[in-house]
Amino acid sequence: MIEDRQSRFVVAHASGRRDEALVAEAITKAHARSRGQPVSWCSDGWRAYPEAITKAYREPVRTGRRGRPPLVVPEGVSLTQTIKHRDGHGRLLNVEIRATIGAAGAEVEQQPVAVHIERLNGVLRDRLACLTRKTHAFAKSTVTWDALFGLALFEHNWLRAHPALSQPSTVPGRYYKRRTPAMAIGLADRCWSWPEFLTTKATISS
Repeated sequence: MIEDRQSRFVVAHASGRRDEALVAEAITKAHARSRGQPVSWCSDGWRAYPEAITKAYREPVRTGRRGRPPLVVPEGVSLTQTIKHRDGHGRLLNVEIRATIGAAGAEVEQQPVAVHIERLNGVLRDRLACLTRKTHAFAKSTVTWDALFGLALFEHNWLRAHPALSQPSTVPGRYYKRRTPAMAIGLADRCWSWPEFLTTKATISS
């Protein structure tokens, strides 16, 4: 996700078994689609996340010395991990928010945390029948799942106006201007509609 105060634009996703390869695929996609711009990442405490983010974002830094230049993660890229500590019976003792990459100290409190992703997971469960419990609407193949999930994310980013993103309106008779996450980060100037989405021709550039 790209975070901009209250707007959460979902850049990329990957589906499959939760392992290092899946994490690397999702982060690589997000890095490519955001053209490598600095992004604030948040995750749980799994060590695969900092390793994959470091590998995707690191760049050579020229020092003027002979030999291979060191690879460094650019300034602005950050990872905040939410780590839950439990006792031997599984009871939650405390929650630690740790800046693994980037911001440190007091700035950790200003970083996004995993609760934002959990909230988005709940929204997707409300909108996708294949994610609900005791459902008959199974996604029986990876292709079907990716199509359903991609469509839901497009609707979340481009079609659905989020109340938290509303701004005072300059149009007479309207108090607020409704905005989507795509509008909030400058990718769109209006809320898209389903007919517009279904009839717009996609242009793919190499």
